[in-house]
Amino acid sequence: MNPELNSIEILNARFAPITLEETVDLVSRRIQAGERGYLCTVNVAILMMMRQDPRLQRFVDEAAMVVADGQPLIWGSRMLGRRLPERVAGVELVERLCERAAREGFGVYLLGGRKDVVEKVAERFKAQFPGLKLSGVEDGYFKDSEARERADAVARSGAKILIAAMGVPRQELFIAEHWDRLGVPFAIGVGGSFDVLAGLRARAPQLIQRIGLEWLFRLAQEPGRLWKRYLVTNAQFLYLMSREILVSSSEG
Repeated sequence: MNPELNSIEILNARFAPITLEETVDLVSRRIQAGERGYLCTVNVAILMMMRQDPRLQRFVDEAAMVVADGQPLIWGSRMLGRRLPERVAGVELVERLCERAAREGFGVYLLGGRKDVVEKVAERFKAQFPGLKLSGVEDGYFKDSEARERADAVARSGAKILIAAMGVPRQELFIAEHWDRLGVPFAIGVGGSFDVLAGLRARAPQLIQRIGLEWLFRLAQEPGRLWKRYLVTNAQFLYLMSREILVSSSEG
C-alpha cells in the first residue's frame, strides 16, 4: 500500500481512506508521474477469500491502492473509529477511469468476460466517452498456456490502463504472474463488472446499495452460484468484525 495514503486497517486488509473522485485523481497522477502499480477493489467476499488464499492476500497487500467496495466495510470502519469516507464500487470506478482516460489521452485495454460481452462494453464506452482510446479488447477465456501471449499483447498495445475482468482470484493471479511482462503503468481487476456494464446483469437500486444489501440482490439473480459463498463469507465477516469491535471497545 502506498504510504502516502495513511491506510485504515480492517481485519486482514488495509484500505485507502479516499473517495471515488480521489481514487481517479490519484490514478491519473500516478500514470502522469510514470509510476507503476495496481489497484484492488475489496468487498466482504474477497476479504474473507484472502484469509484462505495466501497468494490473493499477498497480491492485495502489495497493491498501490486498496479501496472498499462494500457498504458493510464502511460501517465496520466507523464502528472501529477508523472512518472510510465512502464505498468505491468497481463498476463506477471503471466508468470514471475511462472518462478520465478519454480526457487525458490514456489508452485503455479491456480484458475479460466473453467476447460478445467485452465487445459490448467497448461499444458502450466509445459512445459514452468520445475520444476514448481502446488499445485492446479481448475476452478472458484463454488457457493458462496462452496467458503469456495475452500479457505480451497488452504490452504491445501501449495501453496505460489495464482493466481485467476475469473473476477473483484468476484476474489477480494473472496480473501478479505477468506484471513485468504486461508493462502497463496501471491495472485493476474488476471481477464480473463487464456483465453489469454490458447490461447482462442489473445493479441493485441505490437504496439497496446504501443499506448494504447489494449481495442479497446479486444472490437473487444467481442463487445457484452464489448462495454458498455469501452464506459462508457473510457469517464469517460478521463474527470477525464483532470480535474486532469488542476488542477495540475494551482497549478504548
